[in-house]
Amino acid sequence: MSEWWQNLVDQFTMAFITDDRWKYIVRGLGNTLLLTFLALILGVIIGIIVAAIRSTYDKQYAEMRKGLGKGILAFVDKICKIYLTVIRGTPVMVQIMIIFFVIMASSTNKILCGVIAFGINSGAYVAEIIRSGIMSIDQGQTEAGRSLGYNYVQTMWYIVLPQAFKNILPALANEFIVLLKETSIACYVGVVDLTGGANIIRGITYQSFFPLIAVALIYLIMVMFFTKLVSLLERRLKSSER
Repeated sequence: MSEWWQNLVDQFTMAFITDDRWKYIVRGLGNTLLLTFLALILGVIIGIIVAAIRSTYDKQYAEMRKGLGKGILAFVDKICKIYLTVIRGTPVMVQIMIIFFVIMASSTNKILCGVIAFGINSGAYVAEIIRSGIMSIDQGQTEAGRSLGYNYVQTMWYIVLPQAFKNILPALANEFIVLLKETSIACYVGVVDLTGGANIIRGITYQSFFPLIAVALIYLIMVMFFTKLVSLLERRLKSSER
């Protein structure tokens, strides 16, 4: 038993203590969180724009008079539909490889490439979340805004979107958790994220158990932590509605 235990201690020491190899995990964790947060911000920006266009088309197109504005709205709505279809219909791994090795092949900033790749992917899902939130707001809210003298953009920004965000905040938080786990594939295109740090240790020590178990536990702890925050957020929103 002591020999088995000593073997585990030796493997742990070789994986993390020798040459301060634990720093690969810490560096990877920092890159994972940075990549996730920045990609989510980009995804929310894209999502708001796409959702606003799609919901405007659904709500206003039939009532608009024929003209340039109606034609432009139909065109950009078609572009948004193509974007949603392509991004949601293709594997995220393929999208990332296209961004890294085709579109941004000359870039040396792998974190930036990852942010753009995951941001574009996340934007498609965030767009549908936000659009569902906008469509859930009663049409009377829009009419109330127009009666106050707001134009359509002002009504959306000051009245509809704040109410929609309150409804979809838990769903957006869950999208963040999904995105956090999805970024683990970034190591396959050279990003030293959490999984990439474990792969570096594996390549040096030829050991897989401790590096991979450590990464799995870190992801599990982060997901449990953010899931708890989401549940607290949902509870707070429900109590504020009473």
